[in-house]
Amino acid sequence: MNVKESSPEKHVAVLAFPFGSHPLSLWNLVCKLAQASPTVHFSFLNTGKSNSSLFTTAKADVPHNTKAYDVTDGMPEGHVLSRNPLEAVDLFLKVSPENFKRGIDVAVEETGMRISCLISDGFLTFAANVAEDMHVPWIPIWSPLPCSLSAHIYTELIRHHFVSSKAGAGLEVEDATLEFVPGLSQMRVSDLPEELLSRNLEGESLFSRTLSQIGLVLPRASAVVLNSYEELNPPLLSRDLKLKFQNVLNMGKRKGRFAYVSFGTAASPPPNELIAIAEALEASGIPFLWSLKDDLKDLLPKGFVEKTGMKGKMVPWAPQLQVLEHASITVFVTHGGSNSVFESIAYGVPMICRPFFGDHHMTSRMVEEVWGIGVKVAGGILTKSELLKSLELVLGHEKGKEMRDKAQALKHTVQEAASPDGTAAKDFSYLVELISVS
Repeated sequence: MNVKESSPEKHVAVLAFPFGSHPLSLWNLVCKLAQASPTVHFSFLNTGKSNSSLFTTAKADVPHNTKAYDVTDGMPEGHVLSRNPLEAVDLFLKVSPENFKRGIDVAVEETGMRISCLISDGFLTFAANVAEDMHVPWIPIWSPLPCSLSAHIYTELIRHHFVSSKAGAGLEVEDATLEFVPGLSQMRVSDLPEELLSRNLEGESLFSRTLSQIGLVLPRASAVVLNSYEELNPPLLSRDLKLKFQNVLNMGKRKGRFAYVSFGTAASPPPNELIAIAEALEASGIPFLWSLKDDLKDLLPKGFVEKTGMKGKMVPWAPQLQVLEHASITVFVTHGGSNSVFESIAYGVPMICRPFFGDHHMTSRMVEEVWGIGVKVAGGILTKSELLKSLELVLGHEKGKEMRDKAQALKHTVQEAASPDGTAAKDFSYLVELISVS
């Protein structure tokens, strides 16, 4: 891969998907790239609301060669969102890519520098056309696990196998495995994102239609960046992705008996499961740290906070990396989001996964069956007995010792991959060269 040396007039536009943990993952990569490429200017385009939240959360200083710009989110003035989580996503996609094009125009006029490369979240498939119109390389960033990318690549094949051609028909066999998809033989149909299984049904969301284009559009990219380490993927999966794309760059994040409970910023268990978690933590006697928003504490059993005050602590937000890094944390009760899972792997902490939506189910399957570093709660619902059983398994049984040993082994694998001579470092160096090419 021969890439020309950088010139001082490079200007990279970065398009964010302003939902969940996607913007933070992308921003962290941009900061790392900006520090490694001081002569390249980065314009980070995101919605105003997401930028405001991001720069409240992100503690690191903004690099001197980076500036954030706000783009419209498509929300009508005075509009009240329904309980459908995809409504905000669809409103945003309806005004895209025009909102980003306007933001790019502002950044170009302000800097006096034409765009030389376009980086985007992998969900923003329209970025391929934007890049081609500007005659610049396009580099999508895939934040979830690579197994979910593979599922989107093989969407039509999966639908052909498991979805009836009749409108409104459901799955034929939820427990069937995806043995016909390279590297996904341990995944089940029930693990797949709901959006992936719809077949142009009436009322299908714009987000679902966008996701269905991933397998067709991403091969046009100059490189696809995965928030992972190649060593964590099944070999068949890695080999197949390399055949599908021009370049695949893996650059995942590095980052006593004590339980850490957190379900991220977008997922929240229903009241009956919050009660079950509280009852299980109290009955287990295990010291815990529970990240739970203040407005949900009233749903917990009466007296729970007082009775567990000597062993447990509840906070509305926790610095997750610092928590997982602590030697006392021996199990992480999580929603199975890819960022949380990678952070847990980075510090060798086994997991109990309660998936909610999107890629959570596939990620949890990787945790339980591919890596063997945790369990996915039976039936996908947390009950007192199920959580107690899972805690006992991870923390006490011989099976739990195997999980802890495997978690430590994966931790060392990730550390090696992220070392200066590791595979992730080499892929990052190539990405730096790629955005600096003339």
